[in-house]
Amino acid sequence: EALAGRRIGSVARRAKNIVMDTGGEFLLVNLGMTGRLFIVQEGSASITHPGVRFRLADGRELLYHDVRRFGRLWRMSPGEWRAWEGKLGVEPLSDDFSAKWLYEATRRSRVAVKVWLMDQKRVVGVGNIYASEALFRAGVHPERSVARLSPARWQRLAESLVAVLAQAIAEGGTTLNDFADGEGNAGEFQVSLGVYGREGEECPRCGRPVRRRVQAGRSTFYCPACQR
Repeated sequence: EALAGRRIGSVARRAKNIVMDTGGEFLLVNLGMTGRLFIVQEGSASITHPGVRFRLADGRELLYHDVRRFGRLWRMSPGEWRAWEGKLGVEPLSDDFSAKWLYEATRRSRVAVKVWLMDQKRVVGVGNIYASEALFRAGVHPERSVARLSPARWQRLAESLVAVLAQAIAEGGTTLNDFADGEGNAGEFQVSLGVYGREGEECPRCGRPVRRRVQAGRSTFYCPACQR
């Protein structure tokens, strides 16, 4: 109701959130695991799980659709948005992200590297799939302490993480179940997965079986031979 009559001036992304500037108010959308945004004609029955419905001035509707209801929407003032954004970490695809920054930021930590990379207060936007894949490409064991990684290994990991994210974006994301982009297209990056979701299958590098462990409540996939 507080956004009624406002114009969406811009749409951007910060971390795992879509950020809409409505001129004095911000609308943030976190899609969670199954959330999606659609623009449809008013009254359309094609959306099966509408969670929030915004009527637009031209007669269409912006619908937030979420089967599993893990997503969230917030309305924030500019001050609230600045305070909230200030708690977020570094974007991997920004100029602030580098092997040098990673090495220096981890000197006082003993956290496992995969858990550290997925902490949104440190590095933002790295999901479970892409963390597993980047660690595999860099040859780094997901349970290795960040304090035990040399500058050279951080360099390989930083390059791998950027490469994985760039490739995933180019290939439209990863569709393991029902993910689709804003136009309804499925992703293609799942074809390029080296270890994620492949427990028991042969490692594409050495042929040893891929293993699975649970870290911080999330499934981690890795090759015990290639990742040290």
